[in-house]
Amino acid sequence: MARAEQHYILPRPAFDRPVKLLIVRAPYYKDIADNLLAGAIAEIEAVGGRHDLVDVPGALEVPTAIGIAERMSNFDGYVALGCVIRGETTHYETVCNDSSRALQMLGLQGLCIGNGILTVENRPQAEVRADPEDQNKGGGAAAAALHLIALARKWGGQRKGVGFLPESEEYRIAGELKDNPTA
Repeated sequence: MARAEQHYILPRPAFDRPVKLLIVRAPYYKDIADNLLAGAIAEIEAVGGRHDLVDVPGALEVPTAIGIAERMSNFDGYVALGCVIRGETTHYETVCNDSSRALQMLGLQGLCIGNGILTVENRPQAEVRADPEDQNKGGGAAAAALHLIALARKWGGQRKGVGFLPESEEYRIAGELKDNPTA
């Protein structure tokens, strides 16, 4: 089997306070999912992060579980893991497209998600992409989530106010500075 083309990998982000991620795994192909999980955990632990794990029946349920966790929990980010192998029907396209689209929509809402759901033609392709000693896309998905968390923390620091009240050094959209009306 031909080796994958070499590509650039960003250095791991550093965090000034701990990160906690939820790994949502679809263990339909359990051996593949277990290898993806090992890669994700190794990447999270490499930055001193913590994780929780939840299993769901299949790739279509992964985005729903992430959406529920975002509404009801306090995770910094999410790692989606699973594997979809092409079969004889068009179900493959539905699962691949819908799970990917749903994860992307959650990401566009501001969630920090790494997508490690493999979409492959056959089991050997999945095995290569889940190999803990080679490509391991689970580790890559965790790395993506960690980079997005780092960006969110860089750009969206903690607010002291409640609701939409701007910080004292910010301008109001249609008025004066909050604490210094003569700016």
